[in-house]
Amino acid sequence: MSKEITSREKDYSQWYNDLIIKGGLADYSAVRGCMVIKPYGYALWENMRDQLDKMFKATGHQNAYFPLFIPKSFLSREAAHVEGFAKECAVVTHYRLMNDPNGGGIVVDPEAKLEEELIVRPTSETIIWHTYKSWIQSYRDLPLLINQWANVVRWEMRTRLFLRTAEFLWQEGHTAHATSKEAEDETIQMLDTYAEFAEEWMAMPVIKGVKSINERFAGAVDTYSIEALMQDGKALQAGTSHFLGQNFAKAFDVQFTDKQNKLDYVWATSWGVSTRLIGALVMAHSDDEGLVLPPKLAPIQVVIIPIYKGDEQKNAIDVKARQLLTDFKALGITAKYDDNDNSRPGWKFAEYEMKGVPVRIAIGARDLEKNVVEVARRDTKEKITITLDGLAHTIFVLLNDIQSNIYNKAKKFREENITKVDSWDEFEKLLDGKGGFISAHWDGTPETENKIKEKTKATIRCIPLNNIAEEGKCILTGNPSRERVLFARAY
Repeated sequence: MSKEITSREKDYSQWYNDLIIKGGLADYSAVRGCMVIKPYGYALWENMRDQLDKMFKATGHQNAYFPLFIPKSFLSREAAHVEGFAKECAVVTHYRLMNDPNGGGIVVDPEAKLEEELIVRPTSETIIWHTYKSWIQSYRDLPLLINQWANVVRWEMRTRLFLRTAEFLWQEGHTAHATSKEAEDETIQMLDTYAEFAEEWMAMPVIKGVKSINERFAGAVDTYSIEALMQDGKALQAGTSHFLGQNFAKAFDVQFTDKQNKLDYVWATSWGVSTRLIGALVMAHSDDEGLVLPPKLAPIQVVIIPIYKGDEQKNAIDVKARQLLTDFKALGITAKYDDNDNSRPGWKFAEYEMKGVPVRIAIGARDLEKNVVEVARRDTKEKITITLDGLAHTIFVLLNDIQSNIYNKAKKFREENITKVDSWDEFEKLLDGKGGFISAHWDGTPETENKIKEKTKATIRCIPLNNIAEEGKCILTGNPSRERVLFARAY
């Protein structure tokens, strides 16, 4: 199977597409720019979603659901917001079809035109803040901590499976607070939650930072993000958390009576991650043989493959395999016993390697006699012989080791690909070479940032939260700079 995968060195983009398709994560659809998430890919998303949902609820958030359709007039209430999304909106203009009287099949009924067009949800700030107006009257109603799991549509012209599609799945948190500090604290708390999930569960190291004005979410006062580095040296924004100030509260007249019985506008945040995380996971860890999935998120953590001749050997292996499944389940390990007679063991080995299953166990008749099994790690491809006694506990420990190893490998790669530069020539040479994160001085102006982007296609990924003040000169203009920021070409 690995022979069917384009190597990363030859064509990284095609390698990525090969893994998504051949790894069984997704497929192309009949709708332009949209994808079909296959069961294996959706199981991966469910594992992500379920863990994030627990983390959100642990911080006091509740789930709700808001309409898919947003009246067009709602978007125009917040000027920066509508400007940011206007070019990506899908618009519903009619509500009925009819048979073409000229025999041309189904056509839109011209008599069924909507009085006001509806926008298919690109993000939900406007519909949610219109709703919050009736939910919030007093400080006693605050904070309001709501999350929504949903799909959104952003009419992208150039799409790529999981990374950028016209429709995608995500969660969006929308919270309301009595003070600016509470809202800012919430913004950072959710950024930290995303970083914890990325590092602890995805085994993907990230850098937390604040966005420049040019990269800020439309309608936000400040946007924070977690930025990850992919194996081709490009960055990927893995999650964002926005401090919205009072912008949306003022746009939708959401006021509350404070403890001094005075009216004030509430303070807001929004934050979200999407199925883009699956693309990040693939590009951060996988190799030329297929997917490499961290055990904490893998739909199948362990696969057991029998090797036998005849029914007698098969029956003996079946008994032991079923007992192992019970032992694994007791330890919370997701395991599969593949006793399908239609495929040979070698084919199964390749299939599960392609799918990134962290641990593969092969059991043969001679293994049973010796009370051992062969265990193969997906991350290092190492094969070891392990006794059947206490195997479930041994595998439990091994899975934790694999999780740590995948993270440490990605972190080492990230650290080796953060480079400080102090000249424009160095900057351009590095971008066209190994890429990665480039730590460089910038004069702080949107104009300079735009010029750098136009010249190199590199953007300011973030201004790291742990930045240390450092006097320097902007790499492009030579003007004074107070700190370094992280540049990269990005997905």
